[in-house]
Amino acid sequence: MITVLEILVVILSLILIGVVVAQKSKTQGMGAGFGGGAEDLFGSRARGMDALLSKVTIVVSIAFAIVTLILGRLLNTF
Repeated sequence: MITVLEILVVILSLILIGVVVAQKSKTQGMGAGFGGGAEDLFGSRARGMDALLSKVTIVVSIAFAIVTLILGRLLNTF
């Protein structure tokens, strides 16, 4: 049981990392001052994809937290 939860934590963490990296930055950063913000004017990314990635991030992070707490309880580490 513990091994299954450990594997699940690793899988969820990799998914969470991938989803967060795939999301579009909410701030323009340094590139906006040099013309990097022009891609937003033409809709380079669909809004639906950003909304989906945001929802997936929330679901995966909640699942990661729950599995981590269960695993911690089973290992008696807190």
